[in-house]
Amino acid sequence: MTVPEVWLRGPVPNVPAPLQPLAHALLQAGEDAERVLSSINDDALWERPGGAAAVGFHIRHAAQALDRLFTYARGEGLTDAQRSALRSEKEPGGTSGELGTLFSHAVAAALAQLAGTNPASLGDAREVGRARLPSTALGLLSHGAEHTARHVGQAITTSIVVTNVQVHDPSSSR
Repeated sequence: MTVPEVWLRGPVPNVPAPLQPLAHALLQAGEDAERVLSSINDDALWERPGGAAAVGFHIRHAAQALDRLFTYARGEGLTDAQRSALRSEKEPGGTSGELGTLFSHAVAAALAQLAGTNPASLGDAREVGRARLPSTALGLLSHGAEHTARHVGQAITTSIVVTNVQVHDPSSSR
């Protein structure tokens, strides 16, 4: 049986209607990341073909940036642990299993936050980073989902280059 993409499987339980596309994007990114990480060995995970960012970087960065963006969406500043993680994101290290756990936990936390978000708060002003750049709760949540999907897509492409193995599901509706 062909399994359709997440957005074609119906609403995500407990997530407000305006945030459904974000939940779908995050769940799809989770499935795609799982496929990438199960198709690559730990040595290839950190290869940088032609100087491109490694698969491991894309997965780690996607997970940690999602956490940071959703922190800002709550109107909070980054913790020391988040800042420390940001500084070490590009350093190789970690297995595909460890990165898979990191990524799945980040997506689960993001989905829980979406489920608990009051749609009336989506236009609330938020500030980003030390420069306190202006955004909104919805802007940060949307960018978090989009940014996550973009980096997982880059991980897919890089994994194909370093393994010469397709990691998408050819039976999907894409």
